[in-house]
Amino acid sequence: MLNEFHNRLAVVTGASSGIGLAVTEQLLEQGARVLAMSRQIGGLGELAERYKDQLAWVAGDITRQEDLARLGTRAEALGPVDFVVPNAGIAQLAGGLDVAAFDRQWAVNGAGALNTLACLRSHLAATASVVFIGTFLANVTFPGLAAYIASKAALMAHVRTLAVELAPHGVRINTVSPGPTATPIWSTLGLKPAELGDVANSVNQRLLDGEFLKPGAVADVILFQLSRGARSVYGQDWVVDSGYTLR
Repeated sequence: MLNEFHNRLAVVTGASSGIGLAVTEQLLEQGARVLAMSRQIGGLGELAERYKDQLAWVAGDITRQEDLARLGTRAEALGPVDFVVPNAGIAQLAGGLDVAAFDRQWAVNGAGALNTLACLRSHLAATASVVFIGTFLANVTFPGLAAYIASKAALMAHVRTLAVELAPHGVRINTVSPGPTATPIWSTLGLKPAELGDVANSVNQRLLDGEFLKPGAVADVILFQLSRGARSVYGQDWVVDSGYTLR
């Protein structure tokens, strides 16, 4: 991938922490220009100091059309857009019959991700690569996360057909489904610290590495999916879960 990303423009949402921050940092290290979007600047502040000429930031929420419109305007000024990673997402515990919980999570994980690409569609390069974020949980069950899993699974199904629709226009689309990854999203589930610790211990026992993935490990796969190394891959989901779904 040497020099492949140099001076090319990538758009990453949910870029201020976790996987989004790791993807942003790796793209910057590869010489890419990154237009990052997040509600707060978070970890992007340090990257902005190191890569001030490569990194631009738009503050915004992907569920707000006016914020996405600002992202599109900024992308148009910096473009064309070569790479898109609609990474912003949320996870909340809820009962399987809590339809409102699905609506809340679909608004970000599904509609928000798709609307992100829609607002950038007219600003994409002649050949562009897009990686959506799925979840390893689409292949298993996890009580309390039915709404989260359903929102991601619906996105993943949508992306398979979208990949076929946009391929003739030079846009290559895939998903990467992270397994248990050490990101701030776990602290937003609504579990008490002791409960969170019990869940983490249980999960670790199923991981072949014995510990949660680092965000950088997931980012490695995302960057490969974006690259020409995966140029013949369309509409596929790559699971990066340290063997969780093998158990």
